[in-house]
Amino acid sequence: MADPATHSTVKLRSISPCFLVEDVVKTAEYYRDVLGFQFDRYWGEPPCFVILLRDSVEISLSNPGVCSPRSNRNVHADAPWDAYVWVDDLAALLEEVRSKGAKIIRGPENTFYDTREIEIEDCNGYVICFGHDTSG
Repeated sequence: MADPATHSTVKLRSISPCFLVEDVVKTAEYYRDVLGFQFDRYWGEPPCFVILLRDSVEISLSNPGVCSPRSNRNVHADAPWDAYVWVDDLAALLEEVRSKGAKIIRGPENTFYDTREIEIEDCNGYVICFGHDTSG
């Protein structure tokens, strides 16, 4: 554990994973229509970058030219997920995304580390785990 006396006073606020995708527009529309994210613009012509936002969660999508989606599970079959998102009400989220056709590949399930989780595979094979703290 780091010595608190040497810990920086700079506070980290959030993290924004960047997923490499073949079709930025198709993927952004999936995240909007199925997972409830919003975006206000694409960058590039043809579109090669977008920032998606839902509440305080941000995900970037990029196609830098010659790429293909590369989920952690494509790199190693036992990789758990590509991003983890904490939620306040997992049951409500599950109902919302299930009604929109999300591909739920695990859960809801209680874990040994005091969370209740679902995993959703997006239209490119990326896996996002949504978890709710059950530790009380």
